[in-house]
Amino acid sequence: MVLGFIKRAFNRISRGLRKTRALFSSILGRRLGEETLDALEEALISADCGVDLSLRLVDEVRNAYHKGDITDTRQVFTYLRQRLLEILGEPAPLQRAASPPTLYLFAGVNGTGKTTSIAKLAYQFASEGEGVVIAACDTFRAAAIDQLRKWTDRINSVSPKVRLVHLVAHQMGADPAAVAYDAINAAIARSAKHIIVDTAGRLHTKTPLMEELRKIVRVVSQKLPGAPHEALLVMDATVGQNGIAQAKKFKEAIDITGIFLAKLDGTAKGGVVIAIREELGIPVKLVGVGEGLEDIAAFNPQQFVDALLGGDEEER
Repeated sequence: MVLGFIKRAFNRISRGLRKTRALFSSILGRRLGEETLDALEEALISADCGVDLSLRLVDEVRNAYHKGDITDTRQVFTYLRQRLLEILGEPAPLQRAASPPTLYLFAGVNGTGKTTSIAKLAYQFASEGEGVVIAACDTFRAAAIDQLRKWTDRINSVSPKVRLVHLVAHQMGADPAAVAYDAINAAIARSAKHIIVDTAGRLHTKTPLMEELRKIVRVVSQKLPGAPHEALLVMDATVGQNGIAQAKKFKEAIDITGIFLAKLDGTAKGGVVIAIREELGIPVKLVGVGEGLEDIAAFNPQQFVDALLGGDEEER
């Protein structure tokens, strides 16, 4: 499956970044000097790029300015665009198992939009005629299982004659790793191509819950070669820098392979995407850009930087 960064998704992100883009645009045409560099620094920090990264980028521009390599603001933005793209790297598509099923493990703190993000991915797979098994491994909350069941029914209602999404759930308080194990068996029996494992929303400070996450990883890796093939951390884009410390703890607990950045259409900043890549060293792979099942897109660094800064330099 290839999730394209569809035009509608790009437009939603672009609209959300209007205020930040206006900050950058207001710098264009100014006389290049310390006052302008201070304004650039303020714009980067306001965009949620993080203080350390923002200061470092501006210092790079300042050094190039003093050397005479950069002489006007147009060149500043050309340089900034290049550096942001270097940090973000190439697009990172979702990995697939050499032979099905592919197992995607979802983790994250409460309130990030994890359940909705799982539903969106399942819907995309089902839309392409591929079977999906969802493992309801949050056995601490009955509401979590109920939410997944509702999403599963909603996805299957689109094509009631072919129910491509199947939910595996146990009773409240059951061993989450056992649910994941049974989901693998169900996927193999149904010849489903994908398994999506939901896990309990947890605080990074809760050691027992983080150990439970490690146990799920151990169990699925023993049952299914290479699993989890993707371990996706769901982050709320509107939280910004506050979520990065938590994300670091998740990375210490398991091998996070990618970020699913939810609610990207709801933030006027968006620079957190760059901070995540810089500080965590893991790519943003998917973004959520609305509340609908179809509001999911693969993250495209080039188009994101265009939305943040306002198009390429020839258009300025």
